[in-house]
Amino acid sequence: MAWTCSGETNDELVTNLQNERIISCDRVVSAMRAVDRAHFAAFRPYEDSPQIIGHGATISAPHMHGYALEHLKTYLQPGMKALDVGSGSGYLTACMAAMVGENGRVVGIDHIPELVTTSKAALDRHYSQWTQSGRVKVVLGDGRQGYLPDAPYDCIHVGAAASKRPDELLGQLKSPGRMFAPVGTSKQRIVVYDKDRDGHIVQKEIMGVLYVPLTDPETQQLH
Repeated sequence: MAWTCSGETNDELVTNLQNERIISCDRVVSAMRAVDRAHFAAFRPYEDSPQIIGHGATISAPHMHGYALEHLKTYLQPGMKALDVGSGSGYLTACMAAMVGENGRVVGIDHIPELVTTSKAALDRHYSQWTQSGRVKVVLGDGRQGYLPDAPYDCIHVGAAASKRPDELLGQLKSPGRMFAPVGTSKQRIVVYDKDRDGHIVQKEIMGVLYVPLTDPETQQLH
């Protein structure tokens, strides 16, 4: 079960996620093995629970990152382009970059300057080839508005809960494309939005969750 996948090492954590059938795609497994959570989380990186990273933000539990990558894998093929909203620590941004390969691109966006600085530093320190080639980058900005300079995206991951359907982000999704996002206030659900070739959007609720809200920096740091 989720929450029971903690390990002593990154490899053990990933193996436990496999054993619990949270991740099964070889490309997801390879990405999560290639990106060590300890590069992005200072405390208890291999524990299967959210960890505080400061400024009212958390790094999500590993099983949630596993679920996200599994649901987005079709749109994280080599050469594709992805947006990670509320990129925080930069961990999932790096996993997505591992999946899209050398000809793909992943943009992480966060509105907390300190998190942008630390995530950039981690990426530069441990995955410098990716940052130097433009395969992955992290920018400062209001993720609720997406990131137009690199739009549209094959997929979008949202790492904080929108109060309602994030239409601004859906507008930056390719046709076809997919978005994985927590939505709701007192009751939150992970919603997968699929946009077809004609631009029609179908949504499917996946599971109940509890995320920090997708909001402005001042409000976030009160949490």
